[in-house]
Amino acid sequence: MTVREPAEEYLEGYAEILAAVCATRRRLTREEREALGSLGERAAEAGIGLRAGVRAHLAAAQRVRPGLPPAVADHLLSAVEQAVDAFAEGHERAQHLAIRQEEAARREFIEDLLYGRSDLGRLAERAERFGLLLSHAHAVAVAQGPEPYGDGHPVFRTVESSLVARFGNRRILLTTKDGRLICVAPADEPEVITHFSKQAYAATDGGRVALGRAHPGAGGVVHSYEEALNALDLADRMNLDEPVLRAADLLVYPVLARDRQAMADLVRTVLGPLREARGGAKPLLDTLTAYFDTGCVTAQAARALSLSVRAMTYRLDRIHRLTGADPGDPVQRYTLQTAVIGARLLDWPDQPL
Repeated sequence: MTVREPAEEYLEGYAEILAAVCATRRRLTREEREALGSLGERAAEAGIGLRAGVRAHLAAAQRVRPGLPPAVADHLLSAVEQAVDAFAEGHERAQHLAIRQEEAARREFIEDLLYGRSDLGRLAERAERFGLLLSHAHAVAVAQGPEPYGDGHPVFRTVESSLVARFGNRRILLTTKDGRLICVAPADEPEVITHFSKQAYAATDGGRVALGRAHPGAGGVVHSYEEALNALDLADRMNLDEPVLRAADLLVYPVLARDRQAMADLVRTVLGPLREARGGAKPLLDTLTAYFDTGCVTAQAARALSLSVRAMTYRLDRIHRLTGADPGDPVQRYTLQTAVIGARLLDWPDQPL
């Protein structure tokens, strides 16, 4: 007894079509092509590969040929070619539809994951389909560059290829959102995030990468993602020039900005007198920023501002006279530095308090 190949179940009516086409030496009708295309769709949905389908068509044609009159047998090859083309068209159509549906499902999952809009239990079930175990802790890294990136962008493909080559099929999710590259990786594999950061920085031609802290559960992914986004926003507001920002290193800034009114009062009280200086508060505020950023080393701060040490010292003395706070005094320095951070967070003096 001959065992039928699985693909042969999707050849219903095929032998009859071959016989009819060869008998009249005509081409397949639209209805016949549509019928064969539907069989191709069904085969694809059942997981039958196109190679197996073509092989089944050829095998069936060989069984049909002996029963054909010699005069029309030569037309069989043309009929098989048309039939296989119709079957393959339907098969490919089903494959493309499946890919689009998979992409839509993946995008919907990512949206829900990064916004926490779905039931967490259901989200965890869906996550396994895309390679994540949300019962574990995860960290999120976000990279942005001079232009927006989508899943098909060369920058995305470059970073993706590097991650796959290095880590294979580990439980990593690489995607894009709002023009940024996003990597979600298990917390116990920090080398993944490190590698992503290096590759994303290089591929974006000197972009910036922010790393959220690791948090457990589905809600932890959202938390880490938001930390990374806040770090990028903070870097823009504070004019931070580090290529890789770690949310864990920037925790002091959200704490300082939590009470906006208190911070505004501090900036207004401590730095407000700088407005009386010739040229306004901005040059002296830049002086304090450079002074604190260089570890309160006058010569180094002067070089950063392209000033002489004498001019830098004069500016610091001027700040002391206007504010009453001495940048060289450890206690008063802390008040001044906190006020300078607040000014940068609040975009003062460009924005009124």
